[in-house]
Amino acid sequence: MKIAIATRHNLPDWEQDDQPFFQALSKAGIQYDVIPWDSETDWSAYDLCLIRTTWDYQERFEEFTQWVKTVSQQTQLFNPQSIIHWNSHKSYLRELEQNDIQIAPSVWLNRGQTYDIQEIMQSKGWQKGFIKPLIGANARECCRFDVSVQGLVTAQVHIDRLVATEDLVLQPYLSTVETFGETSGIFFNNQFSHGTRKVPVQGDFRVQDDYGASDFPYQLSNAEIELAHKAISYVCDHYLPSSEDSLLYARIDFLHDSAGTPYLNEMELIEPSLFFRHGGQASCDALVSAIQTKIKNKE
Repeated sequence: MKIAIATRHNLPDWEQDDQPFFQALSKAGIQYDVIPWDSETDWSAYDLCLIRTTWDYQERFEEFTQWVKTVSQQTQLFNPQSIIHWNSHKSYLRELEQNDIQIAPSVWLNRGQTYDIQEIMQSKGWQKGFIKPLIGANARECCRFDVSVQGLVTAQVHIDRLVATEDLVLQPYLSTVETFGETSGIFFNNQFSHGTRKVPVQGDFRVQDDYGASDFPYQLSNAEIELAHKAISYVCDHYLPSSEDSLLYARIDFLHDSAGTPYLNEMELIEPSLFFRHGGQASCDALVSAIQTKIKNKE
């Protein structure tokens, strides 16, 4: 077996989380090449292409979409093209909500429309709000605000600037993210592997380690597990190609209200950090086994 692992050019030196996984691949006798996704490569030379650290794709979305199409014609791509397409725009959260999968209360702000943030906040009775684009990652263009005069002005300017060219979502700001953080469950072939809890620096909401956040091993609650499986089942039933019956990998992120109720915050199905440092050898072996199964099923 020989696989390609798609990355980006100039991946930061501090990104080492996949190293135990690479070692597990070698131990299992699987050859692998780590290749920038936008390089000139004969992808048909590989049994499978695994998307990992392609962390510049949001800024080059049309080019990345074409790359996904090209690679899918040459070898197996995971997750597959249909999943990547569905997961690349956070309008999928609205679809999940419409199918009884619990996300935070949301107001969808459509590109090219105009909105009065003060009116929306008053109608919802929200004292703090959070705005984020529906295409983005790493907290790009996210805005938290309160209903003070300055807060509403800041939010209105933010919306007016962005909504001309992109879709947004407005949600109540769940302040537990500042203390308890965001939790995540990592799944391979639809089976739970391990969890992590990401806690921002004091006073911040950004849970990415780029902003100094910390992360810890975490055991998902029964409610989180149930919500994750419900979402994964929905995606598999509606968006997997007929030749597949499971997602090779998935990371499901949760935020929580003051009562501890989990809300699905995001499904990361394209290039998520998988936090192998919190899953240990068993998590690396689980992904390797899942890859072996995908390749054998194709033969």
